[in-house]
Amino acid sequence: MRSLFFLLEKEFMQLVRNKQLMVMLMIMPMIQLIIMPLAANYSVKNISIAVVDHDHSPFSQKLISKITASGYFRLTGYVASYPEALSMVEQDKADLALQIPIHFEKNLVSENSNKVYVAINAIEGTKANLGGAYLSSIISDFNSEIRASWPSGSTVVDVPQISVASSNWYNPFMDYDLYIVPAILVTLVTAMGVMQSAFNIVREKESGTIEQINVTPIQKHIFILGKLIPFMVLAMIVFTLGLLIAWLLYRVDVVGSLLVLYVSLIIYLFATLGLGLLISTYSSTQQQAMSLSFFFINIFNMMSGVFNSVDSMPQWAKNIVETFPPSHFIKIMRMVVLKGSGFSDIAYHLIVIALIGLVLNSWAVLNYRKTAD
Repeated sequence: MRSLFFLLEKEFMQLVRNKQLMVMLMIMPMIQLIIMPLAANYSVKNISIAVVDHDHSPFSQKLISKITASGYFRLTGYVASYPEALSMVEQDKADLALQIPIHFEKNLVSENSNKVYVAINAIEGTKANLGGAYLSSIISDFNSEIRASWPSGSTVVDVPQISVASSNWYNPFMDYDLYIVPAILVTLVTAMGVMQSAFNIVREKESGTIEQINVTPIQKHIFILGKLIPFMVLAMIVFTLGLLIAWLLYRVDVVGSLLVLYVSLIIYLFATLGLGLLISTYSSTQQQAMSLSFFFINIFNMMSGVFNSVDSMPQWAKNIVETFPPSHFIKIMRMVVLKGSGFSDIAYHLIVIALIGLVLNSWAVLNYRKTAD
C-alpha cells in the first residue's frame, strides 16, 4: 500500500504540473457538452414541402393550412403541376411533394373517401421517415375533424372509431435535451478516460521513465492501479462539472439518487480506464495509442445508443454492443437521471460493466511486461 501511495503522489504531481493538459481535460469536454446537444438534435422541424392543389376547395385549403400550422412543415412551393413539385424535390428545394387531386372535396363528401399523393425525398432517411409519419398523422387528424364536422343526419355511414389518449412518462414534453445530454456526457467521459489512460503508460515509455519504474519492486497490479486511480478522480470531476452544465443550460435534473449515479460511474470508469490501460500495453508510441483509442471510441459512439436505438439493430450487432461498457452506462444514466431508478433496477447493467472491467484490467495487468521479470 505504501508503494501505491507514493506512485499516486507521483501521478497527481505530474498532472498538476502539466497545466496545459489539465486545462484541456477540464475545458474541452465542457465546451463540447455545451455545443453538441444544440447541434446533434434529431427532432425534425422545418420540413420543406411543395403542394400541388388541383381542387382549390375549402377542404383542400383547410388541409394545407393545417399542415403548415403544425410547426413541422414549411411551405416552399405552391405549384400548378406534380412534375413541378417533383422538380423541387430533385433540386433539394423541397423534402416532400403533396398532390391534392381534383374533386377532392366532392369525392370526400359523396364517397366518404379520397386519396392524396405524397413523394418523399428519402436521401435523408431519418428526415424522410419522420416527415412522412408527421404528414400521415396530420392528414389522419384532418380526416377525423372533417367527419366530426358533418351533421349526424348526413348520408355518411357512421363507423366505430378508436381514439387514443396517451401520456409521455419521464419526459412529458418530449424534450430532446433530456434524452441526448446524459448520453453525450457519457461519451465525453469515455473519450477522456480511454485516451488519457492509454497515453499515460506510453508517455512513460517514450520518455524512458518506465525503465526506472520497472527496476523497482512495485508489483504490476499496484503499478496499474497507480495509473488508473488519478484519471478516475479526474473523470469524476469532469462528470460533476458536466452534470452542473446539464442542469444550468438544459434543465436536466437528476431525478434519482446521486449515490447510485456515482457508484455506477466508479464501476464504469473501472472498465473504461481498464480499456485505456490495456491499449497502452500494446502500444509503443502515443500515435499508436491514439489510433487504437479512436478506433474504439468511434465504434462506441456509433453503436452504443447515443443517437439511435440499440433495439433497432440486427441481433448480431446487439450481441456485440452488449460487450460495450458505454452502452450499459448510457442506459444507467437515462434510467437514473430521468426515471429515478435505484440499484435494483440497474443491477444487470452494473454487473455486466463490472465483469467487463475485471476482464480488461486483468488483461492489462497480465499483458504488462516489466523488464526485470
